[in-house]
Amino acid sequence: MSSISRGIAKSLEKSYPVLSRKIHSLYFSNLTPKQRSSDSSASAARFASYLDDCLDLSSLEKLHACMIVRGLEQNSVLGFGALCTFENFNIYTESRSGFNKFINGDVPLWSSIIVAYFRASEYGIVLRFYVALRQKYIGIHNAAITFGLKSCVELRSSDFGRNVHADAFKFGLSNDRYVGSSLIGFYSKCDLIREAARVFDEITDRDVVAYTSMIAGYAQLGGHCVFKAFAVARDMQRSGFEPNRVTLVSLLQCASRVVSVKKGKMIHGYAIRRGIGGLDEVFETSLIDMYVKCSHPHWATVVFDTMDKQSVGSWNALITGHLRVGRQLDALNLFQQMVRENCGLDSIALVNGLSSCAGLGYLLLGKSIHCFIVRKGVHFDLVGVTALVDMYSKCKHIRGAMDIFYKTKVKDHILFNVMIAGYLDSGFVLRALETFQEMFTEFVRPNASTIIIVLSAVSNTDGDKRKGQSIHGYIFRHGFEGDTEVANQLINMYAKWGVIEIARNVFERINNKDSVSFTSIITGYVNLGLSNAAVALFRLMLRENLSPDCVTFTGLLQALNQLGSVVFIREVHGHLYRVFLENDVVLKNSLITAYSKWGKLEMACNLFENMARHDLSSWNTIIAAYGMNGNGIKALELFSRMKEEKVYPDETTIKSVLSACSHSGLVTEGLHIFNTMIEEYGIMPSKEHYGCVVDLLGRIGELEEAYNLLKCVPLSQKKTSILGALLGACRVHGNLEIGEKVGKWILDEDSCDASAYCSVSNLYAGGWKWDKVADLGAVAKSKGLKRTPGYSLVSLS
Repeated sequence: MSSISRGIAKSLEKSYPVLSRKIHSLYFSNLTPKQRSSDSSASAARFASYLDDCLDLSSLEKLHACMIVRGLEQNSVLGFGALCTFENFNIYTESRSGFNKFINGDVPLWSSIIVAYFRASEYGIVLRFYVALRQKYIGIHNAAITFGLKSCVELRSSDFGRNVHADAFKFGLSNDRYVGSSLIGFYSKCDLIREAARVFDEITDRDVVAYTSMIAGYAQLGGHCVFKAFAVARDMQRSGFEPNRVTLVSLLQCASRVVSVKKGKMIHGYAIRRGIGGLDEVFETSLIDMYVKCSHPHWATVVFDTMDKQSVGSWNALITGHLRVGRQLDALNLFQQMVRENCGLDSIALVNGLSSCAGLGYLLLGKSIHCFIVRKGVHFDLVGVTALVDMYSKCKHIRGAMDIFYKTKVKDHILFNVMIAGYLDSGFVLRALETFQEMFTEFVRPNASTIIIVLSAVSNTDGDKRKGQSIHGYIFRHGFEGDTEVANQLINMYAKWGVIEIARNVFERINNKDSVSFTSIITGYVNLGLSNAAVALFRLMLRENLSPDCVTFTGLLQALNQLGSVVFIREVHGHLYRVFLENDVVLKNSLITAYSKWGKLEMACNLFENMARHDLSSWNTIIAAYGMNGNGIKALELFSRMKEEKVYPDETTIKSVLSACSHSGLVTEGLHIFNTMIEEYGIMPSKEHYGCVVDLLGRIGELEEAYNLLKCVPLSQKKTSILGALLGACRVHGNLEIGEKVGKWILDEDSCDASAYCSVSNLYAGGWKWDKVADLGAVAKSKGLKRTPGYSLVSLS
């Protein structure tokens, strides 16, 4: 016996006495080498039984060494046993050289090794063994094909997978239902659904697994393929196969994707009748997921409550579903219940809790969850870090979001998107743009969502046109202009800047225009007063068979309001009834404004009274309508009725009431509302409120009081429009003294406004001061100011 063998035997005796005695008997037997060779099969059998007795890695390695010393490394039986034992200790990589000695022409052994490495997530080694097996030209087993394809999926190696498919075809295994199912799964997960369907059609002996694989492939892809999944399920039943639990889980996923609770209930009912999945966690969790995605969280809760054992996964599915349908408070209550019942909180549950707090703005509770994460030492991946940043951002604690963001070393585009959106929500537009630039320094490529967020930031910031144009150039260079959502945001940006020509060019280059594209460009034209172009685009939208939404109709009504076309307004009103949009509050308010502006106050009043509910904007609209038509008493009555219904006024309400009092000469009532608006409603007067009161006092000739009131307007607020109203009152009442003071004030406020010079000139002309009229005309001419001619619209209907 060699010194190496004695050392192995002694170490075995120390580490594992029972096993060492067995090995000791092998080494110290009286058999000659020739006798030992003839007895090799018996020794192999004994070594195979010893492998089962290995309870630790050290004993296994020593036993493995004994097998090599006795020349048994080529025995396939021992090779398979050693392979299984090494698999139990999860040391595939370290034992690779040992495995190579056991490999011979035994194809099942090769397949076993491939399966073992796949289970150890050594996908690259699986493919290398597969190539080595093919190079030996000893055939191939369906297990090697199956796990080779699964490894290709994990490594996203579609080309290698196609070669495996070719091997399956050469060896006549492509029609095998197991190999066929693996091929379907491979092509489906590589988004090659047509190839998957072709493989499915080639399987002659289909079973439940083949059908289920095809259904799962269609379910994973979504879209129109979901309906093909249901068609395969029907064909499956016609062929005499009953769906199993896995099949039903995939079909539930299909029902979720098309938001068809009817199909989901049919699948649920089928499972109940067949007794499938009653106590299965995966199936019940899929049921919960389906109901919440179909906006039926009540049924999801019923399924959850009837579960025999509520796992962490089922809790997470229920909470995630409530978050998805916007029920953050219910989601938070479920999360707190989950904590009370001492369920193990994994990272998904903690992210759900943070998302609930973010949606509700519960900063303190969000901080508590953050502290729990720190105390327990929970390792958060990028998803968890993003949830933390989102929670702090939406809870208006931007400093906390920044601390986490800048402490994170590895960032992705989603984390950047959340941080940029957080800056925008907090009003830090410039900081948002700087963070966008930081993406490039950290080599993080922006996606379409990033571009949309940044364009929104630029469009809402004055003086950043060059940045917006730079971003547009980036969009063009990197092919984002083909994204309809990005193009829509570009249209919105240029329209807000008043550069409607470029907005129209972007609009014309969109290949797949949607309703948002048309709405964005229509709104841009309306805001610039180009109503005819807006109406023409709306007609083009209808010819494109696109359905206008509430925002589109609101823009159209504003355009028709500018044109003064009551006939077309009535047509739009009738169309809204036909498409069941007449109950939209914003649209009704727009109709009330349109009718009241053109003297159809009775129609406006009927619309208001027939509304199912009156929100603040509805009250503001009808009060402004009566004020616009000189019925201040009715406006005050509505104001009182509004307060009785516990609807509290805002700045717009007070402005509308003051304007109504001004147009109706209700001085006492108007002054009372103005004087009590701070203490009674907590509203600070703005320049619009001051303007209404100045106009009110000017109409009754209280010019001195109106002039003194103007001095109370904060210096930060521009007063040109208010001064113009007082100047007009001075001209009407012939008060040249105050008029000159106001005129000088106007010219000091805005020396480049042609209308200001015109108003002061008219005042002097009314007082027969022609020399001053000439002087003002000369000054205006030297500045290149020209008066904009007025025009009138007359409806012939």
